[in-house]
Amino acid sequence: MDFSLSEEQKILKNTGRDFFEKECPKSLVKEMARDELGYSPQLWRKMAELGWMGLVLDPSYDGIGGSFLDLALLLEEMGRALLPAPFFSTVVLGALTIMASGDEKNKQKLLPAIAAGSLIVTLGLTESDGHYSQEGIKTEAVLKGGDYIINGTKLFVPDAHIAQYVICVARAANGGSTLFLVDTRSSGVTLTPLLTIAGDKQSEIIFDNVMVPSGHILGEIGSGWTYIEKVWPKIVVARCAEMVGGAQQVLDMTVQYAKERHQFGRPIGSFQAIQHYLADMLTEVEGCRHLTYQAAWLVSEDLPCKKEVAIAKSWCSDAFKKVTSVAHQVHGAIGFTEEHDLYLYYKHAKAWELMLGDAYRHREIVAQEMGL
Repeated sequence: MDFSLSEEQKILKNTGRDFFEKECPKSLVKEMARDELGYSPQLWRKMAELGWMGLVLDPSYDGIGGSFLDLALLLEEMGRALLPAPFFSTVVLGALTIMASGDEKNKQKLLPAIAAGSLIVTLGLTESDGHYSQEGIKTEAVLKGGDYIINGTKLFVPDAHIAQYVICVARAANGGSTLFLVDTRSSGVTLTPLLTIAGDKQSEIIFDNVMVPSGHILGEIGSGWTYIEKVWPKIVVARCAEMVGGAQQVLDMTVQYAKERHQFGRPIGSFQAIQHYLADMLTEVEGCRHLTYQAAWLVSEDLPCKKEVAIAKSWCSDAFKKVTSVAHQVHGAIGFTEEHDLYLYYKHAKAWELMLGDAYRHREIVAQEMGL
């Protein structure tokens, strides 16, 4: 079994790492957590110039035509840098959902703009019960004349405050879920910023009699959840890839610290207890990487992967949090200060653990796939 990357993938990964080390220092991450926008338009433009927003888009939509595995490798480097930018919401939640809908008219309208970096899109899915299921969709869309009137509330919508459009999953008259492309500046749309542990920008969106033209429906009426299910493995694995990058960076920081920090006249990394801590961290990180790469490859090849995706998310959710926790023990008091970068990774580990279903939820999926 060959787990090696192609030369093109190695170049992509190395380019991403070099770029983010230069353009996305931790000072920027901390600054953007306090900033109202939450991202740097200048950095966003530089990423667009590299073609990354169109990495997995077909050339007919001004994309590069790369594979999902290519995207996962780039997301790993974004997770390593804790990139404060609307890439996940626009490319993963937005563009991949638009592509899954098969709506050629809207694909021609939206995807080239996404590839150019001129359009920010997000997905409004989660509601008050927090479930990632069709049963959890209570937002309603009622046909009135030639338009639809949407009422309901979406929670934890990433980057909604800067998005031009939100893809709203709502129940149409027939009871089936439908994807509506809603302009965030529409009358009746109210966005409220939410305070998050990781400092990322999420919002509550209230739709109060929001009028949406029928031309802003993605795909077929009533088939919205089919499209969500189609793109869901990619969304989950994309988040896993970011966790792989974050966990790897925490490991690298901790190994370096263990070599430099001296106690009792010797580096703390020379003590067996610390060595075992670091060995356990490496085991967790490598488990994350191999499970995520396997799931990403299966997704890229359009092969059945429900079990593998759930295994990857359950492992990564636990492992990233465990790695950051052990790193705090190795660093001691300095790791808990805001002058150090470690706390940023711990907060993201906790936030990403819960997003898209925690480890317990994904273990349930694994058990179901085992016939239990």
